[in-house]
Amino acid sequence: MNKKINKITVLGSGNTGFSTAAKLSHDGFNIILAEIPEFESSILNIKENKTILLKNKSIEVETSIKDVTSNLKLALNDADIILVAAPAYAHKNLAKKCAPYLKSNQIIILMPGTLGSLEWAKILFENNVHNISIGETDTSPYVCRKTNDNEATIFGTVPHLGLGVFPSINTRHVYNSIKEIFPGLKCYQDVIECGLSSINPVIHPAGVIMNAGRIERSKGEFYFYEEGVTPSVVNVINSLDKERINIGKALDYKLQPIEKAIHQSGLGPKGDLWSSINGSEILTKLKAPITVQNRWISEDIPYGIATWSMLGNQIGIKTPVMQSLTNIGSIISSDVSWEKSRNLSDLGIEKMKINNIKKYIKTGSK
Repeated sequence: MNKKINKITVLGSGNTGFSTAAKLSHDGFNIILAEIPEFESSILNIKENKTILLKNKSIEVETSIKDVTSNLKLALNDADIILVAAPAYAHKNLAKKCAPYLKSNQIIILMPGTLGSLEWAKILFENNVHNISIGETDTSPYVCRKTNDNEATIFGTVPHLGLGVFPSINTRHVYNSIKEIFPGLKCYQDVIECGLSSINPVIHPAGVIMNAGRIERSKGEFYFYEEGVTPSVVNVINSLDKERINIGKALDYKLQPIEKAIHQSGLGPKGDLWSSINGSEILTKLKAPITVQNRWISEDIPYGIATWSMLGNQIGIKTPVMQSLTNIGSIISSDVSWEKSRNLSDLGIEKMKINNIKKYIKTGSK
């Protein structure tokens, strides 16, 4: 363990937060698991004994957490690393709540971010918080579930978790600070390349929309990836993926096609998208959501493909598939609309030309 990392706070007590706190505690790190007061009920059952039962395919062990709290000042003030495991729609609120308790030289990592690091950067700047490195990952570090109020189950670990850092001149520093927390960590050029490399928005919106009838009829009683991602669904996903890659090209990124990203993340074998998904020991075990009113729509559209589409529009890249899925998603769910989506003003890059965007994300200065 890197002895320089003395204090790590995991903010968020859902699937990823619970599992991360348990796994890193088991690995020997000092962990505080924190939740905002509004959601304190999700940690009440472990607040006193500070113990989470960690399960995976090889172990079942009780892990002791250093502290479990809804006191943000206590959780954040002395933390060296802050791992934010919260849905994208919570990022803005969390950044505002955390700002008063943050200090210079801390490192914040959004897991994943989907460009949320830029939203955090803007909010912290507006709150006079400076000299903080904000990173984001391209996916969650674990395929996991909070399987009980005091239990986390990890089905798989992402072997090559991708990291982007704002400003990108701090990438090496952040990488060196967290590489022992997440072995196999790889670095992107910057947070926009990382945000455009997120896997979930590429697959989930098309998959849920095209399986809407089956999800509602069966209440999610089928294997989403194995049974739901059929060749026709794959065709739509691949078309969306081409738009994502074209946005990347305009910004001078060589984004990996989705099937390669799945393989490199350790989620599936080499091959085309259908083969990679259907050959995955991890993905094929996952059932569909029980309703179409779920995060795969309410998060992965307004904080994923809608934001990508807006970015594409600003730099002259057409995204008809992203636009179509966003429009259909807005009919399915009241949580989805262009107006409710994370926009380029939220990210602090509205009306900026490509060279100015690249300068900003590298240096942190406009």
